[in-house]
Amino acid sequence: MAEFLLNGAPVTIDADPAMPILWVVREKIGLNGTKFGCGIAQCGACTVHLDGKPVRSCSTPISEAEGREITTIEGIAGPDGELSKVQQAWVSEQVPQCGYCQSGQIMSATALLRDTPQPTDAQIDAAMAGNICRCGTYTRIRRAIKVAAGMQPARGEGAEA
Repeated sequence: MAEFLLNGAPVTIDADPAMPILWVVREKIGLNGTKFGCGIAQCGACTVHLDGKPVRSCSTPISEAEGREITTIEGIAGPDGELSKVQQAWVSEQVPQCGYCQSGQIMSATALLRDTPQPTDAQIDAAMAGNICRCGTYTRIRRAIKVAAGMQPARGEGAEA
């Protein structure tokens, strides 16, 4: 049995303590926003927050979450369903192409902006370095982070197209 908070709600689930958080969240609970990418904690597609810190859920066993809080991409919108500032920026800046890695990218960016509200390019690079985007949308990701931080306007708000 594992007991933890998931997106603010208490969860008790029967799972092997060695089962990765990713598979508990996707297969046992049915939240499919967190993606399986590489399975070896290298690509970042599976990023979730564990007590507010980004972790690779494909390699973090559910036993690590005992008594703690997991936040997935489904848990970062407001209680009324309003998108977070990071999610809004991802939309306004048209970040995704295929979109597969984007939940992990958004989770990493959310943690960055919580800890560093106005990050430099170097801080963005460091925080996002472990998240791979096969489509190469890194320039749009950086811009979206800056838009979410209020460091530059979103497209359509005086920003260049």
